[in-house]
Amino acid sequence: MRVIDSHQHFWRYSPEEYEWIDESMAKLRADFLPKDLEPEMASANVDACVAVQARQTLEETEWLLDLAEGSSFIAGIVGWAPIAVRDFSGILSRIGANPNLKGLRHVVQAEADARFLLQPAFREGIRQITRAGLVYDLLILPHQLPQTIEFVDEHPQQSFVLDHAAKPPLRSGDLGEWERDFRELARRENVCCKLSGLVTEAEWTTWTEESLRRVFDLMLQVFTPHRMMAGSDWPVCTVASSYGDWWSLLRRWTAELSTDEQTRVLAGTTERIYKL
Repeated sequence: MRVIDSHQHFWRYSPEEYEWIDESMAKLRADFLPKDLEPEMASANVDACVAVQARQTLEETEWLLDLAEGSSFIAGIVGWAPIAVRDFSGILSRIGANPNLKGLRHVVQAEADARFLLQPAFREGIRQITRAGLVYDLLILPHQLPQTIEFVDEHPQQSFVLDHAAKPPLRSGDLGEWERDFRELARRENVCCKLSGLVTEAEWTTWTEESLRRVFDLMLQVFTPHRMMAGSDWPVCTVASSYGDWWSLLRRWTAELSTDEQTRVLAGTTERIYKL
């Protein structure tokens, strides 16, 4: 059964460009490149991956596109571009000419403005992304789900992918508000959800399969396998789990599904949405 990692990152580390990597994540203060991921994928029987931006620069997006040209297992790129600037259309035409660009993302979780997604210039940029046929990845925190629902409703023709299930507050275990808004967002058929990033939202050293299972079960119920994508969030996931252990867990969970449903979660949805 084909397996695609729908969400991982590459970077050349520098403290200035990756200031979010603090002392607790010291093991991430290193370069993570295709040559580092390829053996991990081979060991975990993962066939291909989608590389997602980690810095908000066009330089990084172009670098990721170059990596995809030289690595047969990188099936696509979700990059970054200045969506809200006046000349975005020209930028989009240039980077969008590369067939390896499958989508764009902004680190909305870091924005203090509660209505960041709803600013007019950003909304116009999304309309251009829709016309270009690209996906938009939603990187948000639970408290941003209500504005995200309003935002998605304004763009019914745009294909959205929710990263890391909107980062449920697994450490506190207080999932009530997140679950309510997560269920509501899932009612939008143009939104898919990544089964990724959960181990780093839980306690890194003490999380258990059972502690994460509630999120998987809910995602399965409200998004269904037709709108679910399996991903690792490598190398970030390695602060709490090895790459292989995470994929072993995903395979145990999806083994309970029908063959068709397993195919969708492990590869099919990613292939369909990102047009791989």
